[in-house]
Amino acid sequence: MISDPLAPEIPEFDPAAFDFAALRRFPDVEASNLFAVDASDRLILDEAAASLPTERLVVIEDRYGALTLGAAALFGATGIRVHQDALSGEAALALNADKLGLADRYRSFPLGEELLSGATLVLLQLPRSLAALDEVADAIARFADPAVVVVAGGRLKHMTPAMNEVFARHFERLQVSPARQKSRVLRATGPIRASEPAIPAWPHVSRHEDLGLNVCAHGAAFAGTTIDIGTRYLLEFLDRMKPGAVRAIDLGCGTGVLAAALAQRRPGLRVIASDQSAAAVASARATMIANGLADRVTVVRDDALGSQADASSELILLNPPFHIGSSVHAGIALKLFADAARVLRPGGELWTVWNTHLGYRPALTRMVGETHQVGRNAKFTVTVSVRRQSPAA
Repeated sequence: MISDPLAPEIPEFDPAAFDFAALRRFPDVEASNLFAVDASDRLILDEAAASLPTERLVVIEDRYGALTLGAAALFGATGIRVHQDALSGEAALALNADKLGLADRYRSFPLGEELLSGATLVLLQLPRSLAALDEVADAIARFADPAVVVVAGGRLKHMTPAMNEVFARHFERLQVSPARQKSRVLRATGPIRASEPAIPAWPHVSRHEDLGLNVCAHGAAFAGTTIDIGTRYLLEFLDRMKPGAVRAIDLGCGTGVLAAALAQRRPGLRVIASDQSAAAVASARATMIANGLADRVTVVRDDALGSQADASSELILLNPPFHIGSSVHAGIALKLFADAARVLRPGGELWTVWNTHLGYRPALTRMVGETHQVGRNAKFTVTVSVRRQSPAA
């Protein structure tokens, strides 16, 4: 291989200095039962070792940097192209890379041609959603080198035979590794490409006549083109939400259903739809275009409401997730409640729908302000929290 004399020199890194245990999840939620690395990360790297380093390495869904930084530190990989759906994962990777002095080894890209063009090795943490896996596998098959090797791994409890079927739609060959430490790797080769350029399969679109909405969804977007039952319940209360509000936020917007419905129902509102998921943001933007709302709803990718000013909105709608990865954990909801409290103006309203068994009302009262139950069915509770005049002590 002939080196480029104009290329920047990459400093040496001592592999002995790399420790998986030193990687952190921050700024994502951290807790004693939440981990930045697991056995599947190590297995993916071990299974890919014979192909590393490579100048055309792509890493997809690296949760907090174990794959990217492991490839860089242990195998000397450089020029790594990375895609992570979660913005908190991007931030954690950046912080971990800075701490290790490896920030110059990778760049982040959206899922698509720029990420995957000419790639010869792809390391993939398997997404739990088959739709998300289908979109990723389709993109690799479209844009990567014909000789690409995909090394995809996960925890056995989250892997299903249906994942093999997804790969079989996009690759000629699939090998399944023996299990190790409750993890397994799938190795896919021989990308299947259409003889003619195909129309992109994503996002999918569904029409919901009962709501007068077209819903668009990329593979990793929660609920796809359906409308999850919590969101559907919260939609029943749109007309009661903060009369006179001029600025509203759909926090954790997913495909943008709440933002789109609110904008349709109340034309005078300026609406922001916010999510940390790249797939959700792309889906919500497509949903706004599909409903003629792109000029009235601004869609942003944000970690909670990090880019929004204090006391800048009169109304926030929230259907919070209660899983962090595969763990049921209140941490993400509490983070969203805290940011909603910061961004709401005094007297502003936070309308939240949540699984009744989670019992969020005391936390909402403590963090935001006086909270009333306005609806409850067999599974969900809807509350409105009115922002107190001064922050809680």
